[in-house]
Amino acid sequence: MTTWKTICKVDDIPVLGSRRVTRPQGPAVAIFRNEQNEVFALLDRCPHKGGPLSQGIVFGKSVACPLHNWTIGLCDGVAAAPDEGCTPKFAVNVVDSMVQLDERELATLGIDLPVPVAGPTLRIVSAA
Repeated sequence: MTTWKTICKVDDIPVLGSRRVTRPQGPAVAIFRNEQNEVFALLDRCPHKGGPLSQGIVFGKSVACPLHNWTIGLCDGVAAAPDEGCTPKFAVNVVDSMVQLDERELATLGIDLPVPVAGPTLRIVSAA
């Protein structure tokens, strides 16, 4: 049985935009809303270079990654050809204009994937 966690109202997600849901571990989840008021959820991580899909442009049932313009399907998380790859998709339930995500998926889906790091990284060298 699915246990749903209420995240926000549909109106809290901008039309043709997104909202990020952070988790205790692993990459955030991006919740998207298209112009038909359909709501989708994907791991906030492009399968190409880990770009933040929540910052991409939503069109129809797709989002364009802001880094390299890959088109990712909102229904399935799959990159459009000729690109290849996919990002995990999360089940979404909308009840009385409230957006809900599956608690089990939030706790487990994609948590083993690295969180993308933007900009230069600090490299720590241990003294032997």
